[in-house]
Amino acid sequence: MKNYFKDKNTTLINGDSLKLLKKIDNESIDLIFSDPPYFLSGDGITCKNGKMVSVNKGDWDKIDTYKEIETFNSIWLKECQRILKKDGTIWVSGTHHNIFSIGNQMKLFKYKILNIVTWNKPNPPPNLSCRYFTHSTEQIIWAGKNDKTKHLYNYDLMKKINDNKQMKDVWIFTAPGKKEKRHGKHPTQKPESLLERIILSSSNENDVILDPFNGSGTTGVIAKRLNRKYIGIDMDKEYLDLTIKRLNDENNLFNS
Repeated sequence: MKNYFKDKNTTLINGDSLKLLKKIDNESIDLIFSDPPYFLSGDGITCKNGKMVSVNKGDWDKIDTYKEIETFNSIWLKECQRILKKDGTIWVSGTHHNIFSIGNQMKLFKYKILNIVTWNKPNPPPNLSCRYFTHSTEQIIWAGKNDKTKHLYNYDLMKKINDNKQMKDVWIFTAPGKKEKRHGKHPTQKPESLLERIILSSSNENDVILDPFNGSGTTGVIAKRLNRKYIGIDMDKEYLDLTIKRLNDENNLFNS
């Protein structure tokens, strides 16, 4: 694989994850966070900043049939299971558009489902049709490689940052603000606070973290901030360039 960007702890690769994941060594990754395509770009509309806008995100978010969605999720989830270390875990974020397919494939591959975390957004866009409840959540499946996985969970730390109470599986985080989007944005960008909790809860310093759908690079930014090693894959150079700018900001903060 040819690196698009590389420094001491971060590697960015440009290309198709379905092909590039096959080139990663067996049992070499400690933690995976994945925010795969939701496949909701069907010419619908939504509300953004008070304006009616298209939900279409790009060709990468379009697919024709449910069978194709199942096949897509099957390929990358199979490879992720292969490259996870024996006690490694994976987090996969989604909505009702894709999360059932992902869960189904995980069960078929005999991943060990640990939790289904609900990300509750206190500031969601309104529902324009007024015919549904306002969509204000995303689900994040946390799973071990298989039923023999002795997964890492930093229980004491999670309790400490939660006012000395056990951390529950409903997390409230606002969508990314202007500061996190100052170099540009991705249509499914996740807040840094969400990735910080995921990485702190289920990895240690110097662990290797992979995001097969890098997007705007939030996983990589937080991995660098928390002294983890990171591999990010994306087929869009524009978003890899955005990631590099965000990583450079982290370097400047660290060196200031």
